[in-house]
Amino acid sequence: MKTSAVTYVKHFALFAAIMGLWEVAARQEWVDSLLLPAPSKIFTALINIMFQSGLMWHHFGVTLYETVAGFLIGSVIGFVLAVLAAQFMGFKTYSTPYVIALQVTPRIALAPLIIAWFGFGISAKVVIAAVICFFPPFVNTLTGLLDYDRDRMEMFRSLRASRWQIFTQLQLPGAMPIIMAGLKTAISLALIGAIVGEFISASEGLGLLMQRFTFQLNMAASFAILVTLTLMGLILYWIMEVLDDRLVYWRHDTRLQQRATRDRRRYASLLKGVGGGPALQPAE
Repeated sequence: MKTSAVTYVKHFALFAAIMGLWEVAARQEWVDSLLLPAPSKIFTALINIMFQSGLMWHHFGVTLYETVAGFLIGSVIGFVLAVLAAQFMGFKTYSTPYVIALQVTPRIALAPLIIAWFGFGISAKVVIAAVICFFPPFVNTLTGLLDYDRDRMEMFRSLRASRWQIFTQLQLPGAMPIIMAGLKTAISLALIGAIVGEFISASEGLGLLMQRFTFQLNMAASFAILVTLTLMGLILYWIMEVLDDRLVYWRHDTRLQQRATRDRRRYASLLKGVGGGPALQPAE
């Protein structure tokens, strides 16, 4: 259901009220500026490091690369292992305990080891992001693939469908909603992993930039970096939402109707090309 314009106005009014109260509290020195600088100072610092000095852009690109690369590696490995575990019970029996052991281990504690293994460059941050975001795609994919309709499975087997046909036409479509939910969680965890790696040891990246500003007690600039990281996370999450809307189209009535109309038109065009007769008109 689409959000109404009134709801947007209410959200904006609430946000404006919070920012206004925050600004007044900072200007009246109700809170220490070292703890909570005024929003106006944070905005000024953000404009400075983005457009006047241009300091942010290189570091922004580094952190974005680490996040996306780590997300892709961790998600692909998690998806592949989950598919193997769902298709081969022996593999599931022997691999699941190790995956669970990795999950319950404080993976942030692995960051110093990973940096020692892979060095102080970008590769270590990518690996940290991949390790931290690995579990949601794995467990969501495995859960979704195993939670199939039993009656439909019996029908597929009665029609002598191959394992590949069962996977692509029954298990995977049914699991897509929960797989996408896992990927949305993973993209946020990948960003956390990249920042943790930059906090521990880095020569570039937004995490390093935030640390430098904090050590200099330039809290406005430090908060500006935090706002930038929040915006990056929101953009990445929005991209996953768009992919969810496109890939799992059957959960949305409007998208399903658009897909059905497009398919009818394509099939009608194919029939016209094959038969030479008039194209079938899509049903209204």
